[in-house]
Amino acid sequence: MSKKLISIVLIAATAMIGFILINPDKDGMEIPENTSIAASTETERISYFASHGWDVEEISSKDITIPADFSEEYSEYAALQDRQGMPLREYAGKSGKLYVYEVRNYSPSDSRMLAELLVCDGTAVASLVYSDNGDGKQLSVN
Repeated sequence: MSKKLISIVLIAATAMIGFILINPDKDGMEIPENTSIAASTETERISYFASHGWDVEEISSKDITIPADFSEEYSEYAALQDRQGMPLREYAGKSGKLYVYEVRNYSPSDSRMLAELLVCDGTAVASLVYSDNGDGKQLSVN
């Protein structure tokens, strides 16, 4: 297989996974119970991504406040977190830290993969892995 064909297949697979995660079939879908994932240390955060098969390296972090009232866009993000069993809604209005990582073990040829982990009170409350192709568009794949 040529490198170009492999890249096209990987991008298409990434897009399909993102679409399924954002728009799953609601029939019979069970939302997992929220889990408590320790994320107060760098080792714990990296281990979280490693448990999902991602080899990551931290590239930035910033303090944030989760909105007390979710906009439509943030509600969609919270719904994605619900499907992953992440407790984002429980932390509405609270302060946290957003960590951004570069995924080192997967990257389509025309973009790079980034991973984000939102941590409040030492607990991971939201996560997202996406393709950053440089035009500001992001695709959820985790």
